[in-house]
Amino acid sequence: MQGRPLEGIRVVDYSHFLAGPYVGRCLAALGAEVIKVERPGSGDPGRQHATVLDGQQSGYFLQLNMGKRGVSVNMKDARGKEFMRRLCDSADVFVENYRPGALDKLGLGYAELSARNPRLVYCSISAYGHTGPDAHRAGFGLIAEAKSGIMQMVGTPGEPPPLLRISLGDMYTGIHAVAAINAALLGREKSGRGQHIDMALYDTLVSMHEYAVQCYTLRGVLPEQTGHDMPTSTLYGVFRAADGDLVIAAQVDDAWKRLAALIETHGGPAGFGSDMRFYDSVGRNTHRQAILSVVQPWVAARPVAQVLELMDGIDVPCAKVQRIDEVLDDPQIQARGMVVEQHHPRYGTLRLPNLPFRFSDCDTTIRDVAPDLGQHNTEVAQSLGFSAAEIDAMQCEGVLYAK
Repeated sequence: MQGRPLEGIRVVDYSHFLAGPYVGRCLAALGAEVIKVERPGSGDPGRQHATVLDGQQSGYFLQLNMGKRGVSVNMKDARGKEFMRRLCDSADVFVENYRPGALDKLGLGYAELSARNPRLVYCSISAYGHTGPDAHRAGFGLIAEAKSGIMQMVGTPGEPPPLLRISLGDMYTGIHAVAAINAALLGREKSGRGQHIDMALYDTLVSMHEYAVQCYTLRGVLPEQTGHDMPTSTLYGVFRAADGDLVIAAQVDDAWKRLAALIETHGGPAGFGSDMRFYDSVGRNTHRQAILSVVQPWVAARPVAQVLELMDGIDVPCAKVQRIDEVLDDPQIQARGMVVEQHHPRYGTLRLPNLPFRFSDCDTTIRDVAPDLGQHNTEVAQSLGFSAAEIDAMQCEGVLYAK
């Protein structure tokens, strides 16, 4: 087995909540030494977000910060500032997700840190980025989802769009930041210099539009809410069976012909499988309602398992709409190791989502649990050259905070 790709890289994770911590978790899985820096007292606000255990730690924090070392530093004290200067001087990567300009006030902006450490790759994540008329505005993933046009396209026509229920903007921006950081590290090997990476949630979600933008710029067509299927891609959508919901993807000509023939054979109207109106995508989209008027009741009359068995038999892509408990029990997810088990000294066995990295010659599964607040103050301070007496004094006087 090889070492993990980023072994020897030190990352300062000066971020909170979701997008930044997710970047740090990914880099830790890839082998980097990730040092999570938190404020004294409450630490990362994510510690109190969703599924809080014993009033101290949340499942949210445990999931996003596994594999990291944790320090808590009082930046109001000159010794705390010196600690952070030394830490950033020793770093290869700095990750932050504060509003543009906020860290300049602490002496942790890109200009100051890069002047001291020209090889530093500095990654900023914010709602709107560091340029443009909205750069100063606060925002979360929800704001970017609404602004990007994505939210407007989902849901039932005539009703307000639903919440997406996953933090699409944060997670998608986070993994783009991981890619950009790795590219900047590679570029540093050639140039000898790091650089500032400016990631915006809004930018990232706009970049996700695989068809909506060109539909408008090329044809002047605005996407609309379509409910449970896609009028421009018949047959492709969600269908209600007798005991649950499933999705069917038979938008490709050959798959459609197999599906139509199957429906005709199993109780559908005569001639449905040979109806030439439906034999290409234009015809299917034009006659979408005629198709749905047959497929919807045909699916509704059967249990999910029977529909899936019939679809699998003709090689038409399909799947049950699964609950989270069904996802965790799915043999495919188990075979791929997508649920990682960790032993926590207070909470026992933790089962949390794994990352989707799969390398042929190294294991990127994180076994170390997320740190307690300030858990690694001493060892990180030692690595920065502080003496035992200096460390003791900083701990006693709350410059290095632990809980």
